[in-house]
Amino acid sequence: MAEANGVGGGVAAPQINALAQYAKDLSFENPNAPQSLAPQERGPNISVQVNVNAQQLAETDFEVQLKLEGSAGEGSNTLFKFELEYCGVFRLINIPQEQIHPVIMIECPRILFPFARQIVADAVRNGGFPPLYLDPVDFAALYMQRVAEAQGQASGSIA
Repeated sequence: MAEANGVGGGVAAPQINALAQYAKDLSFENPNAPQSLAPQERGPNISVQVNVNAQQLAETDFEVQLKLEGSAGEGSNTLFKFELEYCGVFRLINIPQEQIHPVIMIECPRILFPFARQIVADAVRNGGFPPLYLDPVDFAALYMQRVAEAQGQASGSIA
């Protein structure tokens, strides 16, 4: 006889449900306008930083924060700066306990990123510049880097 959920063995399928997505904080600075809007001889040096944080809201609900910070140009030649904290509330169902942290720090930001990328592109365009389309982020590599750094700090404090 088939199980009610369509999966044999009675094990329910894992689910990630996005309950809400929202811009928690958005800042765009164009400190040298209107001079910065003049055509540039060469493209500016663009730097972008990505960070992911999360907090548990309820037994199965988590707020995941994707923070993007960036700038074009340096010092007095800064064309623009942006900072975006884009969040989502996710409900994780039937995910093994040992997989919850990787899911929160890899899969949830992967879901949020395209929306945050569009917000940054629109903010830069609305600031008078060509839209800045951020390259895709490898959240799995970012997660592994953070785990390695945490393990390095833990082993360094024992010695």
